[in-house]
Amino acid sequence: MTQDLEEAIGWRHELHRHPELLFDLPWTTGFVADRLRSFGLAVETGIGGSGVVAVARGDRAGPVTGLRADMDALPILETALAHPVSLHPGRMHACGHDGHMAMLLLAARRLAARRDFAGTAVFIFQPAEENGGAGARAMLQDGLIERFGIEQVFGMHCLPGLMENTFGTRPGGIMAAADSLRIRIEGRGGHAARPETCIDPGLVASHIHLALQTVVSRSLDPLASAVISITQMEASDNEDIIAPTARLAGTVRTLDEAVRDQCEAAIERIATGVAAAHGARAEVEYLRDYPVTVNDPASMARAARSAAAIAPTVTDTPPLMVSEDFSFMLQARPGAFLFLGQGPGPGLHSPEFQFNDAVLDTGARFWERLIRDQ
Repeated sequence: MTQDLEEAIGWRHELHRHPELLFDLPWTTGFVADRLRSFGLAVETGIGGSGVVAVARGDRAGPVTGLRADMDALPILETALAHPVSLHPGRMHACGHDGHMAMLLLAARRLAARRDFAGTAVFIFQPAEENGGAGARAMLQDGLIERFGIEQVFGMHCLPGLMENTFGTRPGGIMAAADSLRIRIEGRGGHAARPETCIDPGLVASHIHLALQTVVSRSLDPLASAVISITQMEASDNEDIIAPTARLAGTVRTLDEAVRDQCEAAIERIATGVAAAHGARAEVEYLRDYPVTVNDPASMARAARSAAAIAPTVTDTPPLMVSEDFSFMLQARPGAFLFLGQGPGPGLHSPEFQFNDAVLDTGARFWERLIRDQ
């Protein structure tokens, strides 16, 4: 193991011990910015609230390429007993962002030490990817692309279940849009022993929940992909009372804008129609959160070539119904998103997840190769 790789693994462990959430990242951003400055790079902080950006210019003219790592952790109580362990109960790096930062920091160190490449590398450390924080959008609104002249942008995420030290990607949609769904049902409350005097919104909510499962099976093309999951149901908090209102909430995932439109329209139609059939009323709030993550084919081909130069396998990854706010960056500039295989183990967002340090050098070498090959 090289000395710089050993040090980078140490960075990853320190970052894992100090997880922070969304935009509130004072320890994390300080750690990242200090290392970037120690490499001799110009660093700007506070972009999009708490984003960190550093720039390495090569020894000759060429394109300006953005490389993005996410920084925030998740509000999860860690149960893994392996080293290292979060020092903050109820917060942990359960999605590998500690590894993403360490890989990009190591690549920045190597590129800063040898500027024998064309163009410019822009190292983007982004807040608030998790929990709908949309830190990528915040950085874009703060002028990320224009301030640094970024022409292409790339992202990478670790992926348990994909063979260790292999890459996966695909042209076009690689991850789904994520939308939030909220339905408020108004009925007529009363005594639970006299339901005939009420319009039970809990019962209506149950019928709406079941009916929404027909959107994918009966309202969409069988070859289209969509997920509608109702994850919250609320009505009365007393067993003797039928509440006057009930609430449903959940998520909708789609890989195509037209399918997204169809889902929104069908949910509105079904919820209001089912409620009316029971003498109740439903109000639907459909919030479009993260868009589809769409890889530019030419950019993906560039990334796949660089990945193939250092990894035994680059696979054609089927689309995933999870979502990523890197999609906002891909709307702003052409680019691509890849997965780096972690091998077998607990999945992302599991309280037992640990980033696999054996893939850290592969990820850093990919970032370095992507810049040197341009």
